[in-house]
Amino acid sequence: MKGEEIKVLLVDDEVALTNTLAQRLQMRNLKVGTAYDGAEALAKLDSEKPDVVVLDLRMPGMHGMDVLREIKKACPEVQVIVLTGHGTDKDEEEAQKLGGFDFLKKPADIEMLAHKIKAAVKEKRAGTA
Repeated sequence: MKGEEIKVLLVDDEVALTNTLAQRLQMRNLKVGTAYDGAEALAKLDSEKPDVVVLDLRMPGMHGMDVLREIKKACPEVQVIVLTGHGTDKDEEEAQKLGGFDFLKKPADIEMLAHKIKAAVKEKRAGTA
């Protein structure tokens, strides 16, 4: 995966947290875009062309599960990692059924999140090879 840029779209309504997470992931050589609600995330799918979307569940407007469903419908090749502070086992099951790659709870260790992002990209690229 060396030399290949990994594009990540962070989707969370907590602006300060999202911006901090973006900076920390950029320090790990990931190209990171941000969206602060589901509608903005869906609008950025075409322009940002992310490999991975890191998605919160509880946001104003569209719920994260609805965003996940729409992402997989529009761009099935995009890997989605749910990162939430309010997830339940039922949420995790639903995310898996909808095609989510992984389900993490906040606060997530930045190294673990970066590792999961890279694993998601590796799986994505193996599937399209």
